[in-house]
Amino acid sequence: MARPVTNTAFEALLCAAGYGNAHAAFARQLNYAGRGHGTWRYDAASVYWWLRGRCPAEHVQATMAETFARKLGRPVAITELGFATTDVTANASYPPSPSHAIDAAERLWTTLAKQVSTESGGTFHSGHALQAALAWRYDLPDGAIACNGRQQVTSADIQSLYALADHFTDLDRRHGGGSPRTRALMVDFLVRQVVPMLRGTYTDAVGRDLMRATATLSGQLAFMSYDAGDHGIAQHHLIIALRLAKAADDRLYGAHLLANLATQAVYLGQGHHAARLAEAAIDGAGRAPAAVRARLYTTAASAYSRAGERRACESALAKAERAFDRINPGVGPRWVAYFSPAHFAGTALKCLSDLGLHQPALQHAPDAIALANQNARTLALHTALIATAHARAGDIEAACGWGQELVRHAPDVHSVRVTHRVHEFTTTLSPYQAVPQVNELLLTLTAPTAPR
Repeated sequence: MARPVTNTAFEALLCAAGYGNAHAAFARQLNYAGRGHGTWRYDAASVYWWLRGRCPAEHVQATMAETFARKLGRPVAITELGFATTDVTANASYPPSPSHAIDAAERLWTTLAKQVSTESGGTFHSGHALQAALAWRYDLPDGAIACNGRQQVTSADIQSLYALADHFTDLDRRHGGGSPRTRALMVDFLVRQVVPMLRGTYTDAVGRDLMRATATLSGQLAFMSYDAGDHGIAQHHLIIALRLAKAADDRLYGAHLLANLATQAVYLGQGHHAARLAEAAIDGAGRAPAAVRARLYTTAASAYSRAGERRACESALAKAERAFDRINPGVGPRWVAYFSPAHFAGTALKCLSDLGLHQPALQHAPDAIALANQNARTLALHTALIATAHARAGDIEAACGWGQELVRHAPDVHSVRVTHRVHEFTTTLSPYQAVPQVNELLLTLTAPTAPR
């Protein structure tokens, strides 16, 4: 006895495309369309089980959508196929084409928009990150990006996306990425406004700028998710953004995104993987402006210190410092303007302190806190670093002084990273809790209303 159909969305597409009673014909078309992925041997039985709940791999679903699109004469999104999944990070691999990237983005954003809980789960997979780095660096450039859809997309539309990305970036720096409402608002905008643009009508030139703007939004959402401790989702956003940057032919922004993947790997303790990602970013950036080189070498130094490679770390810091000396104001992409000497100083302080070089590390302290007012999270992160470095160096009085500064800065920032830095500081200081000043500070920092 035949089992009942459970995927009615897939059934409806089969009927609309004329395959309602021709499942074998659909399987043959799918096998032909997917020949670039190897030899597929799907048949009518495969279609039978897809209709009854089995879920093919994401690249197979993407090819299904393309097969339906050719038959129906309209774009078909992966989300229309009805293959639901509870783990939105399960297929966080590098999309093979711009259309696959758009499908992956829509699927991820739509799933996140429907979730009641903002805790999406998932973990960082170094294999996915390294595969994405290789594909981004060595895959051939994409052909034409022009598209014909329902909505006309203009350069003015894309400028509004950049303006919105700047707005979310400002919110992130002021308040941290841990606010679920901010991320939910951004996901909703991506689903309602950006996805229709990606599936709209645009020329090749406009299309590449649209890919770049969307990569910027996805990259910003990735960083906010990383700051919130949602590492699987952050990595998925970053890999999609990396593929869109490839489609935009923007190797500098792609290198920046790859460096953010390296930064995430550093945070998660994967120093050797982070180093490979940072090296790929530097290699892929080519003859980049000095500001970009400074940012990338700083990330590499962070990766090397995490891996315990002192000489490589010190060499990368020296290269970053030399790049800073060569920066010409206004030269370089707009997104790199955020990276200031204070950001370099904070990373140098962390690197050297982690290597046990506490006094050399603290020489960077004055520069590390010379931040613009809107960088509230970075100020909290760097203040915690300085306090911890003093504690590790045995200067408990100075550590407590900086700890009091941390009490002022940290509670207003929603950031798992800030919470982690505060915990690192209190752990380092706890052996001295018999000192009244230390005990009072520890009680303040570990109170329930302390940093989020």
